[in-house]
Order: sequence, then structure tokens, then C-alpha cells
Amino acid sequence: MWTGSYSIVTNEVTKEQLWKLTTDIDNWKNWDDTVEYSKLLGGFAVGQYFMLKPKGGPTVKIKLIEIETFKKFIDLTTFPFATMYGEHLYEETAQGLKITITMTVRGLLSKLWVKLVAKDIVDHLPQDIANQIAHAKML
Repeated sequence: MWTGSYSIVTNEVTKEQLWKLTTDIDNWKNWDDTVEYSKLLGGFAVGQYFMLKPKGGPTVKIKLIEIETFKKFIDLTTFPFATMYGEHLYEETAQGLKITITMTVRGLLSKLWVKLVAKDIVDHLPQDIANQIAHAKML
């Protein structure tokens, strides 16, 4: 198993603003410069899927497996002989809103999928979260 994570605390946005931005999957390309295309299939609910095409990569189908409104959602991507979980967590603290994104890869070929996918995602998280904050402020 491999895990990579990034957190930041901010007073610039509320959890409601951030939730509205990040659960609007069809518009991720407007703030995430690594996304070419994303489309929610059905509603934002446990058991539903969305399609994601990263720039320079193939389209993948991702399943929403856990949702706590305004607090967190977890998605699951299935690769050959590995799975990748993306946890998006929003916690109110005395210092401000703590935003944490954690990527976890498990499975026989986890090392391969970390190298091909997950490491790049985690390396880009500081910029992704900065973009999320900037765009969520406008909501």
C-alpha cells in the first residue's frame, strides 16, 4: 500500500463554498489544469460514477464510495491489479478550514500505478488546492 497526502488550512473559503466547487465534477477542468474532461454520470451520490480524462492520459471511470456532505468524499479508481482511493476532507478548525486530499493505492501492481498516476496527482495537490480556493471564493 502507498499513501500520499497534502493539507492546508485557510480562512479564505468556507466548507460550503469548497463543497459546491468540488462536487461540481463536470466543471473540474475550469480550476484543475491537469483535467481535460470530467463528467458526472447520475447524481453526486454513493455508488454513482464519473468519467475523468486527465491531460495526456486515458479516460477513467471513478466510483463515489463515501460521502459526508460538507465534510468529505472518497472516490475509487480501479486499475488492473490495483485500486486507488481519493479522499477529499474538509475540517473546520480553530485556525480555519483544513483541506486534506489523500491518495491511497493498494494491490499487486500498486507500485506501477503509483509511478504512472498517483505520484503525479499528489505532486500537483498544492497547486490544485490553491486553484480550488481561488475559484471557490467566487461562489
